[in-house]
Amino acid sequence: MTTYVQDAKTLGLPWPFTGREDELELIRRSLTAGRQGIVLTGPAGCGKTRLVTEAVRGTDCVRVTGTPETRSLPFAAFAPLLPETVSLHRAVHLMSGVRLLVVDDAHLLDEASAALVHQLAVHGRTRLVVIAADRTPAPGAVARLWTGELLPRLALEPLPHEATAQLLAAGVALEPLTVRRLHRVCRGDLRLLRDLSGALRTQGLLTRVAGTDEWAWRGPVPMTPTVRERAADVLDRCGPGEREVLERLAFAEPLPLHLDGLDLDVLERVEADGLVHADDHGSVRLAHPLHGPALRAGAGRLRARRLACGARQLGPALAAEQRALARRIEETDVRALPAPVGEWLIGEGVTVPAGYAAVRARFSRLRGELREAAAWAREGLRETPGDAPCRIELALAAAQSGGPGRTDGPAADGGPAVWAAAARGDVDGAVRAFVNGAADAAGAADADRAGKSGDSGGCHDSAYARYDAVRLGAPELAAGRLPGGGVLARHADALARGDGPALDRAAAALEERGFLLFAAEAYAQAVRAHRDPGAARTARTRAVALARRCQGARTPALSGLVLGELTARQRQIVTLAAAGLSNRQIAERLTLSVRTVGNHLYGAYTRLGAGDRGALPWLVELPDTASA
Repeated sequence: MTTYVQDAKTLGLPWPFTGREDELELIRRSLTAGRQGIVLTGPAGCGKTRLVTEAVRGTDCVRVTGTPETRSLPFAAFAPLLPETVSLHRAVHLMSGVRLLVVDDAHLLDEASAALVHQLAVHGRTRLVVIAADRTPAPGAVARLWTGELLPRLALEPLPHEATAQLLAAGVALEPLTVRRLHRVCRGDLRLLRDLSGALRTQGLLTRVAGTDEWAWRGPVPMTPTVRERAADVLDRCGPGEREVLERLAFAEPLPLHLDGLDLDVLERVEADGLVHADDHGSVRLAHPLHGPALRAGAGRLRARRLACGARQLGPALAAEQRALARRIEETDVRALPAPVGEWLIGEGVTVPAGYAAVRARFSRLRGELREAAAWAREGLRETPGDAPCRIELALAAAQSGGPGRTDGPAADGGPAVWAAAARGDVDGAVRAFVNGAADAAGAADADRAGKSGDSGGCHDSAYARYDAVRLGAPELAAGRLPGGGVLARHADALARGDGPALDRAAAALEERGFLLFAAEAYAQAVRAHRDPGAARTARTRAVALARRCQGARTPALSGLVLGELTARQRQIVTLAAAGLSNRQIAERLTLSVRTVGNHLYGAYTRLGAGDRGALPWLVELPDTASA
């Protein structure tokens, strides 16, 4: 009667488990002594079953699943475990010997099976893990598990962008704008994500990004069976005027249509069904980011041409986005800002002006999204190969990711030269480059470019160039040269005084304003400044959590940040792996088996939250330690 949960490899799961560490720990705690279990809910495809599979791996458990085809058959979910005819009382008695019961798709259980699960929760001798989908009617006995407070409920949120990127990294290397687009379209639906990423590969829809080993997706969404299923709400609408209105909205993206000229009766019907969203300004959009691409892909060529003719001109909207991004940078505030026009154009395969791309790259870099910054800079260089701001941004993103960076031509001025030296492990050289006036020269050049190009704002504003000294650990070089009272100046002052609590406060302020990489660096500096070991551990934990979100950032402040969390052997192996050695080369150098090296790396990945070698460089000491 007892079955054993197989591991992910045996089950043929597509990706390694990632991004749900806190939820995983919560579920595991719910299965310890004195706990009765947990109910896990969430939208379809968000990874509920995968999470539970990981949580109960290696345990002795029984698994049952509800299905739509058997909802009318009593005890259908438990058919393999119970006699052909059985009463509820007898079923409870037979199942009470099960120590752990996993109930998947509980919203699809027949009434008798639902009542059995409820009674097992009441009796409390069987620990239960119950999985149910959101926004789907469930049997009353299942809903009463959490509404009656028999079991705690964990409402699973969609997988965040960082975890989605880590999952996709397990397959073909996708460039960051493609990862962002997949995350946006799938909205945390892992089943759809797997389907789409597979279709892009098998249908030859990916193109190589010049100068990299990454692949990009441009053009329409592939109409796979899963896409059709997820978009069925709009694709199958056949009420009077409904399809026409939905398609008009789809072909107006990325800009909203105003209510004027649309059939209000039709809009009210589709809004009631959650298919569109109307804002307070009289504009209306499709509610789900997949629906527009699916409607456009499903329209015939002539129909698409007719509807597209009515789309708004995107030039003014793109310019407005550029101004908004530049204004945020000037205000030292880079919190997430919707900028759908540029993303839509890139997704459709349309080049964007270099000025827009440079500002978008700088905004992403200041947020710590270094791979996206590089991707935006490359997009600008597609249209204007010699564009200096885009070249500078590309060099800065590469250098702050631990890459060599380019130091020839315009990119040799100021910031890129500083960070190219830092990327080589030459922090003293980076500071000398700063002292020699390179950063000030970059700021002056940017100011000149800003005066000539309007809202582009240059690519390395003087305040941020001066702040580089703080990031390099030399705050005295920026004393009195940063905007007074601002968050950058507060960080510089705290570091100059070696004040750990003040560095923590500066880091929190930087994080609040969207500067995730700067905040990670400030917390890392606080680790060394704190006298209280507990405060130092807290700062280290915060620094690590933020650095993981910065797309492979590797800067002097982050160097060696979390190696202290590993065993001595794990530190040794991780350092060699980050230096580029293969498992076999590491095994030969350390006189270990290849399998032992792999096991140590797996344990280190788990502890560090890294998915593969690509996430390791920022975790290790600077390159010369690799030979230790």
